[in-house]
Amino acid sequence: MATGARRLARLPADGLSELIEAGRRMGAVDLALGSPGWPRPPKAMIDQACAALRDGNNQYGDMRGNGELRAALGQSFRTPADPDTELTITVGAAEGLAVAMLGVLDPGDEIVVFEPFFEPYLVSIATASAVPRFVRVRPPDWRWDATALAAAIGPRTKAILVNTPNNPTGHVLEEDEWAVIAELCERHDLLVISDEVYASYVYDGGQHISAADVPGLRDRAIVVGSFSKSHAISGWRIGFLRAAPALTRALRSIHIGLTGGAPVPLQQAVARSGLVDGQEWDPRPDLQQLRDKAVRIFRGVGLRCTSPRGGCYVVAELGPYGREDCRSFVRRLAIDLGVLLAPGQLFLSDRTSDSGFVRIAFNKPHAYLDTAQGRLATLEPKR
Repeated sequence: MATGARRLARLPADGLSELIEAGRRMGAVDLALGSPGWPRPPKAMIDQACAALRDGNNQYGDMRGNGELRAALGQSFRTPADPDTELTITVGAAEGLAVAMLGVLDPGDEIVVFEPFFEPYLVSIATASAVPRFVRVRPPDWRWDATALAAAIGPRTKAILVNTPNNPTGHVLEEDEWAVIAELCERHDLLVISDEVYASYVYDGGQHISAADVPGLRDRAIVVGSFSKSHAISGWRIGFLRAAPALTRALRSIHIGLTGGAPVPLQQAVARSGLVDGQEWDPRPDLQQLRDKAVRIFRGVGLRCTSPRGGCYVVAELGPYGREDCRSFVRRLAIDLGVLLAPGQLFLSDRTSDSGFVRIAFNKPHAYLDTAQGRLATLEPKR
């Protein structure tokens, strides 16, 4: 009887999408998925997309990515990138991650992953037949321990996977953390795959530091980015990879073979919107207000929330609700109160243990959060 490849057995169950679908059936307020409800997509991009479609720009294009878009993107970074040799437009960050893993990891290679982590990382790692080595980070600051990181590196280690700002924790890597990573990469001849999808969402006057901004990592880093969250166009599937020229050549060979390029008219729309560099488009003040509102709401019902420095999620420890495991707590909120959160187990390697926390997406309209607050008014710990 025909079966799938053996490596598929290592893929995690798709818990988040199943949870979302169940919540939708129940009519729950969905604070589990980070699909942008706020900000709204920029009108300039929508108008340019309509124009591109009507103008007949609907066939294959430059498989490296739209030249205008790569040029604008290259100039938007704190450390500029060469659009011809260092940037590739991908079908969302998901393809970018998969290409990065396939491009640098051989079967049996190990990659260090900070835990908790974005659930699909394990899919990309398993697809490359590589092995994750986990380094656990913990609240309230969600910083990793340098000794634990060094201990996770072994003779088969090829790369370190980082995510800044982090999903789910909201932690933003600082200069001292990057310095340790750069030193370890140089000492052990490692690469860094840096997921920076939330780079434009850093709050309280903070600043995003990219792996490409760290001198010791410039030739060792693959940066994965996307317009999905930054410009609220997650359905357009416009992401990118940034890497040194030698790495870019390898990554492009996989990207072109797998996809033939990202959606052509939508790339043009992003390029011609004039909003790539963030000068005319900065939803951070609104999102910071939404972050603060979400923290107030969930602290108000007794959860222990750390205010994230970046991204669009709040991690909340169960606190007085700790007599329930987080899956049971999430299920009770969805069924009894019509509010859907993401259980913390989805972001851990061991899904049989209780994480003790939930993830809350706050990139939603104020009215949506108000509805959630009203439904949570009767929430009490189980006795």
